[in-house]
This record gives sequence, C-alpha cells and structure tokens, in this order.
Amino acid sequence: MRLKLVPSETNVDFFRLSKITFGSSIVAMILALALFVFIGLNFGIDFRGGTTIRTDASIAIEVSKYRSALSNLALGDISITEVFDPTKPDQNVAQIRIEQQEKEGSATVETIKAVQEVLLTLDDKMTFPSVESVGPKVSGELIRTAVIAVITAIFAVLFYIWLRFEWQFSVGAVAALIHDITLTIGIFSLLQIKFDLAIIAALLTIVGYSLNDTVVVFDRVRENLRKYKKLELQQVLNLSINETLSRTVMTSVTTLIALISLFILGGDVIRGFVFAMIWGVIVGTYSSVFIASNILLRLGVKRDWSKPSAGAGTKFSDIDA
Repeated sequence: MRLKLVPSETNVDFFRLSKITFGSSIVAMILALALFVFIGLNFGIDFRGGTTIRTDASIAIEVSKYRSALSNLALGDISITEVFDPTKPDQNVAQIRIEQQEKEGSATVETIKAVQEVLLTLDDKMTFPSVESVGPKVSGELIRTAVIAVITAIFAVLFYIWLRFEWQFSVGAVAALIHDITLTIGIFSLLQIKFDLAIIAALLTIVGYSLNDTVVVFDRVRENLRKYKKLELQQVLNLSINETLSRTVMTSVTTLIALISLFILGGDVIRGFVFAMIWGVIVGTYSSVFIASNILLRLGVKRDWSKPSAGAGTKFSDIDA
C-alpha cells in the first residue's frame, strides 16, 4: 500500500479566498521590507569583514570546545569550521573567523595573540599556519556580488519561463520568486539570524526549488488549456493545481523531513542555511499555488495553444478583481 499524504483526487477551490491570501502576501512583503529597512540584517563575517585564523592541531578537532573557549574573549561573531584535506587525512585543520571589531576593523595583534593563547590551552602543539584579514572593501564587494547573483537568477528565470510559456507565466513565476526572497529576508531581519554567504546560497536554492514547483503547475495548466477549451480559466487553474497537489505536498514534506533533521542534528555551522531552506520550501510551495497562479488568473492567457495568434497573451480574463 502506497503512502498518500493527500488523496489522489481532490477538489479544493484555491481561489475561494484569493483576496485574503493574495492580500496577506502583499502585507507580509511590505512588513518584510519594513523590517529590512528599519532593523536590517545581522550580517556575518563575510559581509562585515574580519580576521581568519587557520589552525593545525595535533588532536581531533571539537568545534564546541573551540567555541566555548573563545566565547570568554567577547569578540562578537566567531565562525569555526573544520577543514578537510583529502590529500592529508591525518591533519586536524580548522578555520576560525572573527568578525570585524568596531574600533580597529580587523583584529589587532593583541587580539590574535589572545585567541592563539586560548587555543593552545586545548592543544599545546597547535600551530597557526596563516592569519588573514577581510577588510570593509572586500566585504562590500561580496555584498554587491551576492545581490547581483540573486537578481541575475531572477532575470534568468523570467527569460526561461518566457521562452517556455508566455509572458503572463513569466510574470507569475517571477512574482512568486520575489515573494519568497522578500519574506526570507524579512524573517532573517526579524529573528536577527546571521546572514552570510551560506544564506545567499540558500536564497539561490530557494529560487530553483520554487521555480520547479511553479513549472510543474504551469505545465499542467498548459495541458489542460488545450484539453478543456470551454472551461473558465479559473476552473482550469483549480483543476491543474488539484491534479499536481499530491506531488507538490509529497515533494515538500520529504524535503522538509531531511531539512528538519539537519537543523536539529547538523550543528551551528549550517543551522542558518538549513533554516533558510526550511522557510524557503514552505513559502515556495505556498507561492507556487497562491501567488503565481493568482497572477496568471488576473492576466489571462491564450486558450488555443495549437494555433498562432496575433493577440496571444494579451486577452484579460473576465474575473472579479
């Protein structure tokens, strides 16, 4: 017997409360932008600058002990990552990043010496092969590069959907992506979770995940537009979402199971990234159903895809605003 999270055949009216769901999303996006403007993000070392110290220990690395020992120095955000070199499996190498200090910028010689002395209490044979600083200029370039990466991904999606479907589908898909990214940034501003390059990677992954869900629904919409030429567009959209609902829910739930396991057991290093992914899967699934399809309903589409039409993609459907 196969596991089914939803029945094979459902008949949910996803547009019955469209004014409430769509309006709530707009309000949520405005609140997210307000949080970003007035509270801001808790940028990590990647975006604020800081100092990186590479360590080479003679014993196995325990990140929790490193973090506990360094917490007494009150240096702010400290990132500790174990570095594995497959060509030298016997090495115990770690990378410690200290956030930019308010007065000095990068860590001073005294601060670096204090860090080294604390770490030597854990392993008196530990060496420090390199010490590097990331200044405000480099961190500023990382911010610009991250923003460009996200914007480029969104425009690439717009172009891809436009080629594959029609422009109304592109608008719906991109609106859903902007919705997901905006709410993700908003929740990070609200909870003040560290925002670093790993979160940018999560945002780009969310773009791909949300797009995948949206394209599945849109593919079924296109098929049903050809198949049911006399049905109203709203009925076609409802039918298409219901037909793909089992797949959408199963994909989201199985993904969430893996992500929640990582969030609980994965440790502090990846917790921010995993949280962003969990949030992204939830809002991405929501936006594919309630945002992308809602916008498509309001814009309308060509009904007969088997014939070219001079007015393709320009006919608005007769629906209540």
